[in-house]
Amino acid sequence: LALAPPIALAPPIALAPPIALAPPIARFAQAPGRPFRPYFWQTSCPSSADSSSPPSWGRPKPAKRSSACLFVFSYHEDMSGLVLVTGSSGRIGRAVVAELQARRLPVRGFDRTPTPDLADCVVGDVADAAAVDRALTDVTTLIHLAATPDDADFVTELLPNNILGVYHVLEAARRARVKRMILASSGQVVWYQRFRGPLPITAADLPTPRYWYAAGKAFLEAAGRAFAEKFGISVIAARLGWCPRTAEHIQELKVEEWGQDVYLSPADAGRFFACAVQAPGPIPFAIIYATSKPVHQVYYDLEPAATLLDYRPLDRWPDGCEVS
Repeated sequence: LALAPPIALAPPIALAPPIALAPPIARFAQAPGRPFRPYFWQTSCPSSADSSSPPSWGRPKPAKRSSACLFVFSYHEDMSGLVLVTGSSGRIGRAVVAELQARRLPVRGFDRTPTPDLADCVVGDVADAAAVDRALTDVTTLIHLAATPDDADFVTELLPNNILGVYHVLEAARRARVKRMILASSGQVVWYQRFRGPLPITAADLPTPRYWYAAGKAFLEAAGRAFAEKFGISVIAARLGWCPRTAEHIQELKVEEWGQDVYLSPADAGRFFACAVQAPGPIPFAIIYATSKPVHQVYYDLEPAATLLDYRPLDRWPDGCEVS
């Protein structure tokens, strides 16, 4: 018997080539005339010189950067939600609360005393972990101002308020799944750089802390960097200028030209922190200087505040310096 010819099988269906993923779009803010130094982290992607290279989705690589450079994905992360201001009853804290309220942002205060004109306020101490946990319930963004505001006895003042308090606040923020932490640091972290230059001082310049208070602020910045890297929280370390708290401070500023150049009015401080809250994200980690308009000499690089946060000071010494 003749066997039927074998049935011809259809050729295999050709699979479509894999879809090439577009590299992440980024914006890169750079201040000219400053050396590149490895500082921030960025996700690697094809260079403009070799657009055919496939995107790399591996571990991040150290990014070479200038004084004001930050690699930031361009999509918008929603930062709307409740904002907690620690130290809300202080001079800067009250200004920040007022500006957030003016922008119709939900805000809660946390301080040792009730905050004027703020219904949602938790009274407590940053050294009290349970009180900090209560304050951070349902919070989206943290503005951490609470601290001993200058050099004082380390064991009785700086240690509980500026070191242990930082630990309690940052850990509670992590547990509360806070999306962004805005940490009040100080220009005193780079105190001696203003004597030796070059100016303006940038985020890339090494810390030269004035004393224990400034060393504590360097600790705050390092802790913030650790939380950004380990937990993916957006962290902005704000190196603030000189916001006078007493009549003695104002008299000192009247005779110190450099002080007038790093002066930060309460109103400008409020605007800076509100801009940091509303800045489109993510901003993985950034150190940003904040002052009012300099009078004589620019000591701090203010360009990152404008580029990343859209903050531009409106005041100049002695605008708004009065203390009650």
